[in-house]
Amino acid sequence: MTTLNHAQQTTVINAALAYAQSQQWAVTVAICDPGGHLLALQRMDRAPAISAHIAPEKAKTAALSGKASQVYEEMINQGRTAFLSVPALQGMLTGGLPIIQDGLCIGAIGVSGVKPDQDVAIAQAGLAALGAA
Repeated sequence: MTTLNHAQQTTVINAALAYAQSQQWAVTVAICDPGGHLLALQRMDRAPAISAHIAPEKAKTAALSGKASQVYEEMINQGRTAFLSVPALQGMLTGGLPIIQDGLCIGAIGVSGVKPDQDVAIAQAGLAALGAA
């Protein structure tokens, strides 16, 4: 299984945190492997405590599905509430993005702590640093 190496994880997290800091947003950023296993987690000063639980779950959702976690939030909000019973997915909220390389999901980033579109912008900054945006 192809996954992010340590240098790539560091690149993604540092870029995401730098962007969040430039906007004066306090967040938690999580990186998962393709199986949804946590590889890295950074919680900024003043980030909500719960964000340290939510960010990894958003990343896990994106990693396991290969889709942005926002897809599931929108599906649920449009009435497909039965999707809430999917096993092993608790981060069906906007802010998780898969990291795709050569057409394969090699991991994911999850961000939590600010508004949904801001979480996504931070995650996208992390992907851009890797060239995976």
